[in-house]
Amino acid sequence: MNRAFAKSGRISQVERLLLTSRTHLSQAEIARRCDVHRSTIGRLLQDMVDNEIPVRIDDEGLIYIERTAYISTLRLKLHEAMAVFLAGRLLARYSDKPNTHAVEALNKLGSALRGVMPELGQHITSTSAALHGRLPKQAYERQRVLEKLTEAWAAGRKVQIWYRPLNAHRTFQHTFAPYFLEPSGIGYSTYAIGLAEPPNKLRTRKLDRIERIISTDEPFDIPADFDPNKLLASAWSIWFDEDDQPTRVKLRFSSHQVICRVNETTWHPSQHTELDTDGRLIWTAEIDEPLEMLPWIRGWEGGTCEVLEPQALREKVVGEIRRQMHIYGTSQKPDMASPDLDLLGSIFGE
Repeated sequence: MNRAFAKSGRISQVERLLLTSRTHLSQAEIARRCDVHRSTIGRLLQDMVDNEIPVRIDDEGLIYIERTAYISTLRLKLHEAMAVFLAGRLLARYSDKPNTHAVEALNKLGSALRGVMPELGQHITSTSAALHGRLPKQAYERQRVLEKLTEAWAAGRKVQIWYRPLNAHRTFQHTFAPYFLEPSGIGYSTYAIGLAEPPNKLRTRKLDRIERIISTDEPFDIPADFDPNKLLASAWSIWFDEDDQPTRVKLRFSSHQVICRVNETTWHPSQHTELDTDGRLIWTAEIDEPLEMLPWIRGWEGGTCEVLEPQALREKVVGEIRRQMHIYGTSQKPDMASPDLDLLGSIFGE
């Protein structure tokens, strides 16, 4: 075996070990796990530093790789790069608060592609430069919260957060173990799903409502049976229910143009569509929390989307229509004593 090739392989082995380890390791432990002499590890670590791999030594002399400074190597084919570009541009364009890291990632992607496809590379670089002009001079609070949660998720360390639900008058403090981060198109928001202590249950936390966050050294392990794809399978966006069965939502769409638009997109994995005897589209899906659909239902052209089931959702929409008619002076004042609370604020992150 070529000596240089063998050395490169050993460096990669040490690199993977340090990146996957949840704890910092001694030089002797690294040597033991890699089945080489301790002195060999010393030379390999120096080679890694010389190759700009961010190897660090803590106060106790233990070795680790600083994940926030580590540069991952990614090899993409042309069409894969285009997919990443479109996803990154969608994030950067539709996020209400520009993300420094998304803009920088686009810039790196553009630079990498300029060698193989100059026009596309230049276009991506120009897009990155335009988005960079929207960035604030200092990182805004939500980005700092996202960074802290990302680092905690990667390192398997809990955080302390001060969280204020939408309708609360004060924040409450608790320990949180981030299991997953999920974006939502509703409100252009990002949510963390994880174990909240108290109440020692799985909870969703909206990043915009985290007023303070502190890293801890307390480790956590994501349960083997935690599956975010399964958990959110019946969610419309982010709200899930671990215990109850999904609710059947049945909508009726009229207007040929609207029906064509509805049929263009798979809005939910469980959806089923059929035409009734009058040519109207009946759309059905199993949803964990139907109230989460309200912004989408409201967005269709007036009178073209009718809620058939469940009854509670239908009454919610009817109540909103009555209030709007009163606002525009086309009906009598609605009965405001009837319970018709807007629960969306509580739903999205409690």
